[in-house]
Amino acid sequence: MTGDAIDAVRIALYYTLILATPVLGVGLVVGLVVSLIQAVTQVQEQTLSFVPKIIAMLVAAILLLAWMVAQISDFAVEMFTAP
Repeated sequence: MTGDAIDAVRIALYYTLILATPVLGVGLVVGLVVSLIQAVTQVQEQTLSFVPKIIAMLVAAILLLAWMVAQISDFAVEMFTAP
């Protein structure tokens, strides 16, 4: 692989991490809070932790959509204008 291809892959992985981290972080926090509540109340229903995480991650993705599109646009411009 040439140096340009390696740089393109590195930049793509960087943008992937930058775009995925906020949504996954919200899922992590909501999952921890729901698990803590389940432990305190001794409710052991598995679907109870799944639904709030999905809803919170969807809301986070919708709220961050404009920022994500801007980041993807920056990446596309960077890739197509590279020498």
